[in-house]
Amino acid sequence: MKTKKNKGGKIVITILSFILLGLIGYNLYIMYQNIEISNGYDYEANKTSLSTDYLETVDQVEKNSETVAQMLENVTGSVVGISKLTNTGGSILNNVTSEELGLGTGILVSDNGYILSNSHVTGDKYSTCYVTIEENTYKGTVVWSDSNLDLSITKVQVNNMSYAKFGNSGDLKVGQQVYAIGNPIGYEFRRTVTSGIVSALNRTIKIDDSDNTSYISDLIQTDATINPGNSGGPLINSRGEVVGINTVKITSAEGIGFAIPINVVKPVVESFKEKGSFEEATLGIYAYDGDVAEYLNLKDKKNKGIYVSQIIANGSASNSDLKEGDLITSIDGKSLNTINDLREYVYSKVPGDVLKLNVVRGEANKEIDITLGKK
Repeated sequence: MKTKKNKGGKIVITILSFILLGLIGYNLYIMYQNIEISNGYDYEANKTSLSTDYLETVDQVEKNSETVAQMLENVTGSVVGISKLTNTGGSILNNVTSEELGLGTGILVSDNGYILSNSHVTGDKYSTCYVTIEENTYKGTVVWSDSNLDLSITKVQVNNMSYAKFGNSGDLKVGQQVYAIGNPIGYEFRRTVTSGIVSALNRTIKIDDSDNTSYISDLIQTDATINPGNSGGPLINSRGEVVGINTVKITSAEGIGFAIPINVVKPVVESFKEKGSFEEATLGIYAYDGDVAEYLNLKDKKNKGIYVSQIIANGSASNSDLKEGDLITSIDGKSLNTINDLREYVYSKVPGDVLKLNVVRGEANKEIDITLGKK
């Protein structure tokens, strides 16, 4: 009897299992009947959409490249060659080397022939240099020069020239795209364009010339290639605005060149454009950036300001309470961070203007009035 009951139970379990499997199979069939399966046409349509996005990206890159190329073409028309010597050919730059001619670069900054360059390219004030614009050579006269800043302005007798526009060097950021334009080596490489980024700001470099040592401060460092002959050429931003004037490179390393920020010379250029002259005012001092003063152990780090290294005899400051070793922190309420901040402000004034200097001397703060003299 026990054996028959076991067999009957197994039969019931088997029947129930088949019924359960049948129900599961039926539900699966109904479920798959309601699923929509994407066909190949929909898949291909999706791929086409992705490809279009890619093509649009490539097209935008090409348009951006065309915009940069047009911008550079507009600027290069204002770039000129400068030499201290001339030859008998139609161009001072033809078939000669930069070493033979002392070749450099300049940039037209007005339609009537004012050219901005380095003072080491053009020479001192009232000296003569020779300027090549396109294929024509002109005799130029240096009307302003500052060897400490290594900038100069030369005048040639031309009109209706294409000239460069200035940007704001104070807005530059590390990593920003820039372009250097110049005349490296010789005329066959004229108006060479190199690109790079702003590598650093407010750099100071030491210049050893014979027995003299000097410092150029507040420079823009860039990895855009600067070659011999590029000196005096423009450093421009992506909008085609001049933000610096190329000056020197480190010869012992690659990708380290420097440019003078354009803001410092803007008041000088504007004066020549508006009045045809520039009456240069002076404080009658020699001064260092704070960083240079710290490097020379002339000041400690706790105090900020422009370090007064020398009061020029019979100069404007010699008649004031300003002393050697003072730190100038502001001028007429304008904070001074670099020596070029001081230069830019003084360049915007004329002899006879009275400036109020805030000065730190030891632990004391002073206000000192100085009447600007004529340089």
